[in-house]
Amino acid sequence: MTMIDYFGKLDYSFMIFYVAVLIGLGFYLKAQASKSLDNYVCGGGNIPWWCMGISGMASFLDLAGTAVIVSFLFMMGPQGLFVEFRGGAVLVLPFMMLWTGKWHRRSGCLTGAQWNIFRFGDGWGGRASQLMAVIATVLTSIGMLAYLIIGAGIFLSTFLPWSPATCSIGLLVLATPYTMMSGFYGVIFTDLFQSCIIIAAVIYVTITAFAGVGSSQEVADVALAVTGNPDWISGMPKWEVHVPKGYEVYKHLIIFSGFYLLRTVVAGIGTGADPRYFGAKNDRECSKLSMLWTGLMSFRWPLMIGIAVLGLYLVNELIPNQANIQQAAEVIQAEYPDTAKPLWGDLISSIANTPEKHDAELVTSLQQILGDDKFVEKMNLISFEGTVNPEKILSQVLMMKVAKGMRGILVIALIAAALSTFGSWVNLGTSQFVNDIYKVWFRPKASTKELILASWITVISLVGLSFLFSRSLESINEIWGWMMMGFGAGFLVPSFLRLYWWRFNGEGSAIGTLVGLSAAIVQRLIVPDLNEVYQFCFVMIVGLIGSIVATLLTKPTDPDVLENMYLKTRPMGIWGHLKNKLPEDEKRKVSIEHRNDLLALPCAMVWQVCIFLVPMLFVIHNWKGFAGSFVLGLAAFAGLYFIWWRNQPETNFYED
Repeated sequence: MTMIDYFGKLDYSFMIFYVAVLIGLGFYLKAQASKSLDNYVCGGGNIPWWCMGISGMASFLDLAGTAVIVSFLFMMGPQGLFVEFRGGAVLVLPFMMLWTGKWHRRSGCLTGAQWNIFRFGDGWGGRASQLMAVIATVLTSIGMLAYLIIGAGIFLSTFLPWSPATCSIGLLVLATPYTMMSGFYGVIFTDLFQSCIIIAAVIYVTITAFAGVGSSQEVADVALAVTGNPDWISGMPKWEVHVPKGYEVYKHLIIFSGFYLLRTVVAGIGTGADPRYFGAKNDRECSKLSMLWTGLMSFRWPLMIGIAVLGLYLVNELIPNQANIQQAAEVIQAEYPDTAKPLWGDLISSIANTPEKHDAELVTSLQQILGDDKFVEKMNLISFEGTVNPEKILSQVLMMKVAKGMRGILVIALIAAALSTFGSWVNLGTSQFVNDIYKVWFRPKASTKELILASWITVISLVGLSFLFSRSLESINEIWGWMMMGFGAGFLVPSFLRLYWWRFNGEGSAIGTLVGLSAAIVQRLIVPDLNEVYQFCFVMIVGLIGSIVATLLTKPTDPDVLENMYLKTRPMGIWGHLKNKLPEDEKRKVSIEHRNDLLALPCAMVWQVCIFLVPMLFVIHNWKGFAGSFVLGLAAFAGLYFIWWRNQPETNFYED
């Protein structure tokens, strides 16, 4: 079956319209973005808060992440949410909403790396910290872009008669030029356009799934037959859950989700250097855009559980005997014994779409095992381990469970999600490299035109390196897990200490980041299969030791720099000697602000988990779980409102 068979005239019309709008926006916004580096990096403070809140939702709702989460929901049901405490549940949002976002906005800086000069001063320590922050951001961007490239390639290769690598290249050719030209303006306004498509897709899938499944008991029976999981419809995490071969590490769910939550808390208290906060006009806008951002993220979960439950029914109809999948994988591996896991997707795609290029006896054997009917679709479900490939469920459901007309809209919605996240990461890495390395270290007097040109070259370089890195990876879950629990842990300690401990200095930040990232890379090279929990603990401990030792062996930050930073930002933590310099009424005001922010945190996190869980339980007709989660979420929101929201100022805490 070819792409022509999957899509109708309405699908193609919508796709052409989508591409035309993207190209048009790129050229239209090019002039506005090119006015200054400030405009290119964070919109020059001219973008409304609600635009940035909607954009945040679109940038976090990526295609690869959606495929990963759908795979866990397919295997585990709503409990898959707790695996994504590592990152996909975006539990860093409450921290940005309550305090870290406004702290970064108050600095008046342009990027997170520039913030290090504000924090540590323009000396050796500050410059080194700024440089390491850029290196960490650029490497993170490359890793995240590689993760997006793999996910997009796997998704598109299901519909197109090409390999995942070829599909990835095609998408990059589309996405790179408009991202390059329009900068942060392009990120925001294409996100607004793409959010409308995404929400339309959410509504359609949610209604289709809700109406297409039977009672919760029927869903449970189908899930048991397909996945072997007896607790699929439950929304409560279990000590041990059933997972298929290749995912055994996640079976101790509560233990893993607890570590993931710890990682999220450490990451959350050190986050907030998002361009949207640097572009916000005041403290209240930081709160409002974060609240909108968090609320809109709840739309993602009924979409994903809808796809997962439709996937259960699809696999049950398509391959009722799961042993056939394992037998087919064994036949392929016997014919191609040297095929490594990273190349498995390309091999499967080739056999399915171009069988004439392979041994006729192999193809005949596979057709006998799987059946001639819908042979391509069945082939695409075979994983390297000989099970149903959960990362293929997303694309297979769209291909086989969605009617023509809506199919094109849903495919474009997911491509839109991929491009939104792609644009955000490209903009983040580019802005810091150009503003904090090229402009600072090489061309301090560069013209705006030169800086914009440097930004374009950086975009192309980032995308190229990301594609090359993606070719060495086995799966989207593999790179996502390492980016969150391994590499991401490399700079968590310095990010945390710089906000909460006055003695922490630029040298400690730079060396701690270098040591942490090096530990993560060494772990990846020497022990690539290390358990995610052990990755996190190893890298975190090494980074902590490096940060503390380097700080204590070097001089404290200049007191004037430190005082200026504190007076503008007013962070909580170990800042006692600086807080004591404030007048009594100011000290009281700071204490009240910090107290409300901290007390509101548990309410915000429980509310966020509930607004993700409630619609999933609704879709699968688990009414008891739905009612309990709804009541808990409502109570958490009430606490958030009375403790925190009603105490927010009209503009800024300290200028009012």
